Amino acid sequence: MLTRRWHPFRDIELLRRQFDQMFDDLTHLEGGVPFAQVPAIELQDNGNELILKAHLPGLAAENLDIQATREAVAIAGEYRQEEKTEEKGYLRSEFRYGKFRRLVPLPTPIRNEEVKATYKNGVLTLTLPKTEEARNRVVKVNLAGELPQGEVAPEPVGTAEGDRVTVEVPEQ
Repeated sequence: MLTRRWHPFRDIELLRRQFDQMFDDLTHLEGGVPFAQVPAIELQDNGNELILKAHLPGLAAENLDIQATREAVAIAGEYRQEEKTEEKGYLRSEFRYGKFRRLVPLPTPIRNEEVKATYKNGVLTLTLPKTEEARNRVVKVNLAGELPQGEVAPEPVGTAEGDRVTVEVPEQ
């Protein structure tokens, strides 16, 4: 009788290698050009402007293209591989090279002609000023309901901060 022993660690390692191969195959475009990872972003609302930060370590500024519309920002670039020579003797490289593109939809319209950009220590920071209508969005709230004949409803008083509207209605 032949008994077979189960080797769980060997099976797990085999499964891990198969997953690694599957993801390596998925990260290549046609022609063997690899995808670079898309940058991680952070978007903040500072009242009058949006601040968009993108993490782009090791990318040269000349390999970066930024385009802004009123509704979105597109960040594109290319991580270029250094020339390999026999002297460098790479045994393994896990760096991702190639082109990337990230489209970031914005929650409010911006004045795209006034966007400011800085790039320092691998972090791209875009200052995106909001349009006037997005900054000073005041909403008038009308009271619904019927009043006794001849009475006039008091005018509601409202204040706005950013996108939040506070309405105070006087007692009747």
